[in-house]
Amino acid sequence: LGMSECSTYISSSLQAPVKPGSPGQVQQGRCVAALPVEAGETPLPSGEVGLLAVHRSDPGLMIGYWKRPDEEALVYRGDWFIGGDLVHFDADGYLFYHGRNDDVMNAMGYRVSPLEVEQCLSQHPAVLEVAVTELQVREQVSVIAAFVVPRDPDEPDGLDAAPLLTYAHEHLAAYKCPREIIFTDALPRTANGKVLRRELAQWRK
Repeated sequence: LGMSECSTYISSSLQAPVKPGSPGQVQQGRCVAALPVEAGETPLPSGEVGLLAVHRSDPGLMIGYWKRPDEEALVYRGDWFIGGDLVHFDADGYLFYHGRNDDVMNAMGYRVSPLEVEQCLSQHPAVLEVAVTELQVREQVSVIAAFVVPRDPDEPDGLDAAPLLTYAHEHLAAYKCPREIIFTDALPRTANGKVLRRELAQWRK
């Protein structure tokens, strides 16, 4: 695992065997942690989800953004570089990814990662692809919606939302479940294939 601002810093190896769902552990000599989402520079204990952060002392971290001091100031919290990814570390030091912080949805006052909802719905046999986002239904009120590319739209249940909603309620906490299922032929993507969640609402219109 790596990013443009830092060389690869998470990996698996003979000493750190692959653990399902994790890209690996922090490499020896690197200074990586999960920090509280809102504020603070004290790394979180194992099991708690926070923002992935790389300390300024890390040998693989960038010196800075060339002639972009304002942008650089936005990605540092004290001596920690924060890239915007949500993660947690388990008791063995393995990292688990929870999505981008700016993608996190607010459901009934709870923070919900669209990645978690997508991973759940993608296990349903009728789903080929799925992307989840918030949809504003009226002023200051939004609901979680799932945009689904059906595996076989010609099947009798291929465009039926009810089984998917039931499946979600069987596998997710109630506040994490989508309130709306929207079927589509494809999902909006960037040139390199990443789903553009922010454009999903426009696709509904």
